[in-house]
Amino acid sequence: MLTQIFILILGLALLCIGSSLLVEGAASTAIMFAVRPVIVGLTIVSFATSAPELLVSLVAAFKGSGGISIGNILGSNVINIALVLGISAAIKPIAIKKQIIKIEIPYMISVSFIFWFLCMDSFIGRMDGIILLCLLLIFLIYSITTAKDKENTNSIEKPSFLTISKNTFFIIIGIVMLSYGANFVVQEAIVIAEKIGLSQTFIGVSIVALGTSLPELATSAIAAAKGESDIAVGNVVGSNLFNICLVMGTVGIFNPMTIDRHLHYFQFPFMIFICLALGGIAYFFHDINKRTGWIFITGFVVYIMVSYVK
Repeated sequence: MLTQIFILILGLALLCIGSSLLVEGAASTAIMFAVRPVIVGLTIVSFATSAPELLVSLVAAFKGSGGISIGNILGSNVINIALVLGISAAIKPIAIKKQIIKIEIPYMISVSFIFWFLCMDSFIGRMDGIILLCLLLIFLIYSITTAKDKENTNSIEKPSFLTISKNTFFIIIGIVMLSYGANFVVQEAIVIAEKIGLSQTFIGVSIVALGTSLPELATSAIAAAKGESDIAVGNVVGSNLFNICLVMGTVGIFNPMTIDRHLHYFQFPFMIFICLALGGIAYFFHDINKRTGWIFITGFVVYIMVSYVK
């Protein structure tokens, strides 16, 4: 058992470090070309920090562990809002811009509802996957059309070969570490679940989801501390969209799988609830203060406890 725990921790460490390198390489490249911070957070950083979820869920699905695959996504989306934004706001209140309130957050909520609707038959298939990927494509087209930061366009300096090489190196090494880390995490999570008698779904919504959400936590917490609210919020909203559309869309197309019907009793509704809570707070208050941050953190604790009992 100690060996499995050690390898699991090693896998989570590889996921965290690999994602950090991927984030730095991708975000630095985007900023060099004057892409707006909020778009960097919603797309580049979100994709990079969602890479652990993508690889872990794909590996789990192909190994026949659908519980870990879907549990990882539901858990990660709850953790991204309740824990990641909660801790980030507890460190420093997060301001939310009107554009995110009017467009990105409502789109995330809509996609979450659509995802739950597609899973109502307790199966995620190829057509479901295609629909989810199309929803991602719509989001990406919108992001690309609004990507340029007009204020900084004139001040762009041509990046040096050394800078481009460094960013490319970070991206490649990050992807390699993510690949190995994902395999370690899934493999050992399955063994540990079997040994201690926990369901794969609970392992997915708790340990695995928390581990794959560490990059989002690190990125948003640091961004919030530095006053980069756009990246902090954009990272979470974008990651939730990528988790549903890219991860489950890819899983649905390449490895259709059944979904535990018990997830419809609590995990799916709670994911929707936490998304609506974020939307309501953003719409009425335009920020997430420290008190709200602690309420979100409490919500995360409740989510884990109820998931364990169920």
